[in-house]
Amino acid sequence: MVQQKTAIRPDIAEGLPQETRLLPNYPNPFNPTTEIKYDLAEDVHVTLKVYDVLGQEIATLVDGFEAAGYKTIQFDASTLPSGMYFYRMQAGNYSDIKKMLLMK
Repeated sequence: MVQQKTAIRPDIAEGLPQETRLLPNYPNPFNPTTEIKYDLAEDVHVTLKVYDVLGQEIATLVDGFEAAGYKTIQFDASTLPSGMYFYRMQAGNYSDIKKMLLMK
């Protein structure tokens, strides 16, 4: 269900990110896979989870200590029904939630 890639992204310059941030998934809407990108400005414990519209946890994509850098993870929703989903990242004091739409 989850594939993590830690490759250099073509959309960034060399070096480490200046700030921690969660980026919009692409493509969105998607069917059945999408990529979620996030930047870590420092080494930190990261959790990245997917929730349905009722707030029920659907998947844990990341739960562990990660080094600073530009990250990409692929989310495969082939077993899930169409609908709106949310993904939430927590990294130290940083927290953000974004929405994504699965259309089958």
